[in-house]
Amino acid sequence: MALNKSKGNMYPWITHTWNPIKGRCPHQCTYCYMRHKPVGELRLDGKALNDDLGSDRTIFVGSSTDMWADEVPRIWINEVMMRIVENSGNHYVFQTKNPYGFTGWVHEGDYVLGVTLESNRDYEISQAPCIAVRVSDLRHLCGHCLGKPQIFISIEPILDFDINTLIEIITHISPDFVTIGADSKKTRLPEPSPEKIHDLVTTLQTFMDVRLKPNLKRLYQWG
Repeated sequence: MALNKSKGNMYPWITHTWNPIKGRCPHQCTYCYMRHKPVGELRLDGKALNDDLGSDRTIFVGSSTDMWADEVPRIWINEVMMRIVENSGNHYVFQTKNPYGFTGWVHEGDYVLGVTLESNRDYEISQAPCIAVRVSDLRHLCGHCLGKPQIFISIEPILDFDINTLIEIITHISPDFVTIGADSKKTRLPEPSPEKIHDLVTTLQTFMDVRLKPNLKRLYQWG
């Protein structure tokens, strides 16, 4: 079967999405668009695993569940990574709230690794690792990952934050780029003011690539 073409709130630089691992995400984030859909139990989808991946595509792997969560069997991830190795003519993008899950798997290849940090603060919105653990594991990943894949931080949905602390975290990690977006579902999250977002964006733009998603315009106008 053919892959799904990128649509909706996906990154504009993604051409396709691929979900060989499906089912209820263990992280159960309150804002997730998949949370209330009848997705069934976590599973490796053998049919999707054999999708035609094509070539010269930028493929987001795991857009419907966090395939790097601790609860995902490593043998499933191995099956997915084997298919990717067999189809090396694409760019592959992974994103997680559990960067420790990348350890031992993503070494060499045309990969982009993303980690979600909604804020520097912890809010009771998820069963994912807390922010401090994500930051620690991401720093370890940056220091030990072979093959030098691109690494980005996704601040989406952006939640209220402490600007100096958040900028310090991002500076120490030194990702290749940062993306910032808002809660598309408007689920009454604790969101920052436009002024705080402006200060964050303009400060980060002085020393790194910052990519603002269209859904951020609900909170902050630019351009």
